[in-house]
Amino acid sequence: MATAGSSPPASQQPFKLILGSSSVARKHILEEMGLEFQVMTADIDEKSIRRENPDDLVTVLAEAKADAIMSRLNIDDYQKEGSQPTLLITSDIVVVHEGIIREKPTTKEEARQFLKGYSGGHVSTVGSVVVTNLTTGKRLGSLDKAEVYFHDIPDEVIKSLIDEGVVFRVAGGLLLEHPLTLPFVEAVVGSSDSVMGLSKEVANKLIHDALST
Repeated sequence: MATAGSSPPASQQPFKLILGSSSVARKHILEEMGLEFQVMTADIDEKSIRRENPDDLVTVLAEAKADAIMSRLNIDDYQKEGSQPTLLITSDIVVVHEGIIREKPTTKEEARQFLKGYSGGHVSTVGSVVVTNLTTGKRLGSLDKAEVYFHDIPDEVIKSLIDEGVVFRVAGGLLLEHPLTLPFVEAVVGSSDSVMGLSKEVANKLIHDALST
């Protein structure tokens, strides 16, 4: 059920929306927002884009994803007179631990080091959301940050998470709402959806602003 300040039900949605991500978490977040959307993936080499500052890195990656998807579209189709507005939403997130940017772990040992480092400590997340109005060409972006504090995470839990494999698909191997992880989350400063990859509040505002003239 829609609540005050939330997006309209899909049946009343006055625009089309493309999610530029294959992330299950981001799909789930948009569904929770009551939005109807289609999915396209950017398929860019994220490792080829480097920035030392996490704010800069997530911003340039979210924009690169948008550019890559737009390069495969016939933008003229979206700009025909009378066309319903179409928005493209892309995003990126990194985990920052002790001043070091953590992206998706690539080996079991790296994943183990990441998770052991979080145990009994805290990490920050830096996320960027970019919304491009394909009908008008207007593009807006915003950053959102959060912090997660952990109790001590047992070695057997870390091993189970790594063996399951899902840690390799998320920034920093950070799984906030996984049944194995959740009991060891002490506190979240900021929104949990931001930690999971897409802030509802930021997405809602950017969608609204991208549709306004």
